[in-house]
Amino acid sequence: MSATRAAAPAATLLGLIWLASPALPIGGFSYSEGLEAAVDAGHAGNAQQAGDWIVDQLHLAFARSDLAVVGAALQAWGADDRAELAALDLWLRSTRESAEFVLQTEQMGRSMLEWIKLHHADAADAFAGLTPCYPIAYAFAAHRTGATPHDACLAFAFGWAENMVAAAVKAVPLGQSDGQRMLGRLALEIPAAVDQALALPPDARQSFSPMLAILSSRHETQYSRLFRS
Repeated sequence: MSATRAAAPAATLLGLIWLASPALPIGGFSYSEGLEAAVDAGHAGNAQQAGDWIVDQLHLAFARSDLAVVGAALQAWGADDRAELAALDLWLRSTRESAEFVLQTEQMGRSMLEWIKLHHADAADAFAGLTPCYPIAYAFAAHRTGATPHDACLAFAFGWAENMVAAAVKAVPLGQSDGQRMLGRLALEIPAAVDQALALPPDARQSFSPMLAILSSRHETQYSRLFRS
C-alpha cells in the first residue's frame, strides 16, 4: 500500500475480504480460465510453467479487461451511470473469445447477483434492466462496501489469483506448498496489474489473447477435464 493512501475502514476491508473469499458461492472454483487446456497442451506442465502462465495472463489479459472494467464499473455505480454500466457489460460479453468464457462470466454474474440480493434489499431496483456479467455485479458489491476502485481491484485480483492457483494445484497437479509459493508470487505482481488496469483509458481496454482463445476453444471439446473453462 502506498504511504500516501489511507487504510480502508475495518468494515470495508472485511467486506472486500468476504468478496475475495473462495467460499463466496459464485462458482469460481469450477473454472480454470484456459489453464486446464494449457496443461493438456504441455504449456503449463509444472509449477514454474504454470506460475509463468498465470502471471502472463494477469498482466496481458486480466488486467487489461476484467480488472479495468471493475475499476470503471465501481465508479459508474457510484455515479448511478446506467448507460456506462450497460456499455461495460456489453463490452465484456462482446470481447469473450470462446463460448465457455461467455458462459462463465454470465453464470458467475447471475450467482453474484443472487448473493447480492441476500444482502442488499434494493438490489432488484439497482439491477433493473441489467443482467450483469460477473465484473459488473462484483463492482456493485464492492461499491457498497465503500471501497475505492484501487482496493476493490486488489480484492478482485486476489480472488481471481486464488482460483487460478487452486486450478493449477488440481490440474497440473501440484502440491499445496507449490500452490502457496505461486500465490505469493502473484501477490507481488497484483499491485502493478491493478495500477495498470486503473490507468488504462477506455479505448485501450482489450482482451485479445490468441493462444488463450484457441486453448479455450479446444477445451470446450477436450475429452477429459475437471473444469468448465
